[in-house]
Amino acid sequence: MDFGWTDEQEASYASSVSFAQQHLNDDLRQRDENAIFDMALWSKCSEFGVLGWYMPKEYGGAGLDVVSTIRMLEGIGYGCRDNALTLGLNGQIWTVQEPLLKFGSEQLKQRFLPPLCSGELLAADAITEPDSGSDAFSLKTRAEKVAGGYLLNGRKSYIGLAPVAGISLVFASTNPDTRQWGVSAFIVESGFEGYTASQPRQKMGLRTSPLGDIVLENCFVPEENRLGAEGAGFSIFNYSANWERAFIFSSHVGSMARQLDECVQYAGQREQFDKPLTGFQSVSNRLANMKLRLETSRLMLYKLAWLKQRGDQATLEAAMAKLHLGEAFAANSIDAMRIHGARGYLGEYEIERDVRDALGGVIYGGTSDIQRNIVARLLGQ
Repeated sequence: MDFGWTDEQEASYASSVSFAQQHLNDDLRQRDENAIFDMALWSKCSEFGVLGWYMPKEYGGAGLDVVSTIRMLEGIGYGCRDNALTLGLNGQIWTVQEPLLKFGSEQLKQRFLPPLCSGELLAADAITEPDSGSDAFSLKTRAEKVAGGYLLNGRKSYIGLAPVAGISLVFASTNPDTRQWGVSAFIVESGFEGYTASQPRQKMGLRTSPLGDIVLENCFVPEENRLGAEGAGFSIFNYSANWERAFIFSSHVGSMARQLDECVQYAGQREQFDKPLTGFQSVSNRLANMKLRLETSRLMLYKLAWLKQRGDQATLEAAMAKLHLGEAFAANSIDAMRIHGARGYLGEYEIERDVRDALGGVIYGGTSDIQRNIVARLLGQ
């Protein structure tokens, strides 16, 4: 592994930071308090190329390698204080665009990847249901084979971008008797009859990226919209989930770096008892812990990017990264709040929002407990 960045990669990182700082932070406090999704910001990101960096040029992307893409997404996270926006971008890239690129027919890829890259179309990943969270394959959504396609019936819950998505990657059972081996994947368009998306649901954090439910009532999906073979949903989901675990926190690592820089600056300037906060061991220890979490998170993220670029599945490494980065972002956000004291607790200083946003990371994309179970199971093989 080469831990050095090329001049081009460093320039791209700096460009990403600058873009995000200049264009993605306007009215953030108001948007967060009122749970406003700003489509204009999504469009700015797509115009800058974010959604297409990793996609092949023939489908509207830039054709960048994984390592370069991850470094640039980290830069977006450093410059953008809106953790929900960066989460939404990463979610679409890794849970919808990547499996569509891997398993989609040429027709599906040509039809959907270019508008996803350009920002004309938003996409949601829909597997979770009211009664099937961590136990993903106890799902109740059914897909009945009919002439020319399938009739889908069921409800998907807690789906990121669902209220604004033009398409959803929906997992449904075509053969319930075989449990996970009878699950299939479908690209369901929001304009299909029988498709309904809920209004955004209220959340503790990550408020500017809407989350909601999708209801399917005799929703006809043409056969050409099936992703992969019938019954391949289990493999497709595992593939998608692996990429999600690996890189869903790419931009949040940048957020952790921004937090640390701001805390070091504040603690060096803020004086109590005639000396800066950095002169108190309890504060300096928190800064040291924040730095340690940041660097271990970076190492895990970069190693995963390197492994994926080589074509490795990296299932164990992806689960460990999801676990560590999620817990690290939450811990660093709490430390940042404590270092800033009362200012860290008040909304006007925009420190507490990171805490609310970071806590979601121990749940979405597979809880920390599930990641530990995955790691333990793989260690026992």
